[in-house]
Amino acid sequence: MYKEQRNYENVNKMLFEGTGQYNIPQIFPTQYEHCEWIGFNYASSCKNKEGKGVHFFLDDYQFIRLWTDIDRYIPMLIPYEYVMSPDFSMFTDFPKALQIYNHYRKHWIGAYMQQFGIKVIPTICWSTLESYEWCFDGEPVGGCVAVSSVGCMKNKKSKELFINGYLEMVKRLEPTQIIFYGNVPDECKGNIVRVKQFSEKFKEAVCNGW
Repeated sequence: MYKEQRNYENVNKMLFEGTGQYNIPQIFPTQYEHCEWIGFNYASSCKNKEGKGVHFFLDDYQFIRLWTDIDRYIPMLIPYEYVMSPDFSMFTDFPKALQIYNHYRKHWIGAYMQQFGIKVIPTICWSTLESYEWCFDGEPVGGCVAVSSVGCMKNKKSKELFINGYLEMVKRLEPTQIIFYGNVPDECKGNIVRVKQFSEKFKEAVCNGW
């Protein structure tokens, strides 16, 4: 029934044991080999999924449907080489409860996708120093992770928050590879695999006569 499918924030589908004080579902580590990344907004129309991965570095409205009706999209995502966990927003001015809710949703979806054999690469997000108490709960240690610097370099304070969180992530999770979407600050070290923003790809395509 419609109500059974859409109510209960997906706890009717699966309850994960979870980690930390908020029972964040665990995402298990994935090792990464090269692929071409496309946004979730192009995932359904892509004809050839082989050698491609799906990212969620988009506005939240583009992928909220994955949370509200996930079983509809699992068959579409299974053929892809990798799928990142959704990058639900965690702005510093969001209430703490909303930040934790978004972290939980990201991990529930990631853990649920892994139940179907999808190779999930966790997108790591943080806000302020206080978020370190829970924002790394459920993240794998010793696997590949993904981060985005888009929108985090607009001023000195936001850049400082991003770099501090990045360094904390590296210390806690010891990632084997870091898929980096956006500009990479000099302070960010590690085995970084850079993914160009869509705007950069578009500019290159125009310059090459696309």
